[in-house]
Parts: sequence; C-alpha cells; structure tokens
Amino acid sequence: MALLITDECINCDVCEPECPNGAITQGEEIYVIDPDLCTECVGHYEESQCVEVCPVDCIPLDPNRPETKDELMAKYEILTK
Repeated sequence: MALLITDECINCDVCEPECPNGAITQGEEIYVIDPDLCTECVGHYEESQCVEVCPVDCIPLDPNRPETKDELMAKYEILTK
C-alpha cells in the first residue's frame, strides 16, 4: 500500500527529505504523498523512512491503495530505471 499523510500533520518538514522517491511534497495545507511514487521505501530501506521520523504518527497505510510487497518492488524497479 502507498502511505498517506493525515490532517494531523504539523508541517514539521522532517518527512519530505527522507523520501528516496520524492513522493512527499508540500500540499496546500499539509504535506502529501504521491501514491504513484510511494513504495513504502521498498527497495531502499527496511522501514518507511517518513514513518520513522514523523513526530506525530500521522502517516498510515492508504487503505484505498492496497499493494503487495511484490507490487511495491515492481514500482521501485520502474522508478529507479
């Protein structure tokens, strides 16, 4: 699954530079994650880096974007070609 940032985001700016795919950007009110670029850090790290650094725990899995680890790895391979 891709991740998403909830409205509990405090715009602390720590997640954006941690994303190896550039999936996190500043939205109109809070940071947002582009689900087409999010691989949950599969292929880069063991854990999702944005989730690791988030001080308010506002980055859950997006229930509207179910993806298996194999699908995330395939997306990673496309993004890193």
